[in-house]
Amino acid sequence: MLSDWLHNNNVVDTLPEDCEAFVYLITNNTNDKKYVGKKLAKFKTTKPPLKGKKNKRRGTKESDWREYWGSSDNLKEDVLALGEDKFTREILYFCPSRGVASYIEAREQFERKVLLSDEYYNGIINVRIGGSKILREGLKEDSKNPDT
Repeated sequence: MLSDWLHNNNVVDTLPEDCEAFVYLITNNTNDKKYVGKKLAKFKTTKPPLKGKKNKRRGTKESDWREYWGSSDNLKEDVLALGEDKFTREILYFCPSRGVASYIEAREQFERKVLLSDEYYNGIINVRIGGSKILREGLKEDSKNPDT
């Protein structure tokens, strides 16, 4: 049985239209160990050009977010050993861009001190964010709506 994604205690079947990525928390219900991460909502696709054309065809498709269990090997091992039903997957923030998701993920990881505690599966904080108008505007929207 696949464990559902939750947001504000509601099951998430589809992501909002303007959601480019989301920041999430996965909790092991047997020992309360957690993992904070981010996941893209869509993957970019590239197809060969149509016959007689030169440009590649670019588009997007839904990512594997429904089956996703984070990038931590230790977390994935525990999911396999204990079963998906022993874990809670919770979306903390829907993000309008990858940059906003990266910023919020890092902010959550630092605020929760994930590297300083055995309460988290996180073993690394890997972040690369460029300041931009889009990022600042996305974060302003985030601060207006704490439920996102």
